[in-house]
Amino acid sequence: MAKEWILNSAMNRFQLNFKRNVGATSDSIRACSPKTLEEWQEYYFSQVRSKEHITELGKKLYIKITEVIQAEVEEISEEDCIDYLFKMVIDRTFEGYQTEIKTIYGQLREILNRSIEPAPDKWDRLYNVDFFIKVKEKYIGLQIKPVNQGIQLPQIFKELNIQRQTHEKFKNQFGGRVFYIFSCKEDRQKIIKNVAVIEEIKTEITRLENEK
Repeated sequence: MAKEWILNSAMNRFQLNFKRNVGATSDSIRACSPKTLEEWQEYYFSQVRSKEHITELGKKLYIKITEVIQAEVEEISEEDCIDYLFKMVIDRTFEGYQTEIKTIYGQLREILNRSIEPAPDKWDRLYNVDFFIKVKEKYIGLQIKPVNQGIQLPQIFKELNIQRQTHEKFKNQFGGRVFYIFSCKEDRQKIIKNVAVIEEIKTEITRLENEK
């Protein structure tokens, strides 16, 4: 199993299985319509690539694994492995989280047709607010929460209850409510899951605009 994984990884990395090397195998086998493995093999070697050509690709793969990859492996230290794990677990996860927040932030800005600004660090610490909308001299707070298999809605609602006091302080200080925006991924696109909150935000904007 490990041997096959190494062979497959190296073959893909050096593109030895690409069309330019092995031909259009999917189209070719359909053109052949073989009934047996032997029939397909005979067709491939006579019409697509020669047996000698595939042998040469195999030799090239061996060189890549035993010389190129082997040399690269020897250069990897224990510290490299530790750094890589930290980067994957900490850095890449944070980058993905930031990307999701920015995507939802962009959707909200377009839907509401309002300027949405990142909250100061102080607001994040004191009021659990990621972004704000300014309405006259008052502010509405927004907190974006990704929802996925690792973060379930009951867990988020529990967190919301804990943070309710800080959100109430925000309202008392700046006049506007704080809204939770739940985001999730569907068909590789990040969307706002609790779409009803958009109308609530619009209502809050109208309320603040009409206050004297």
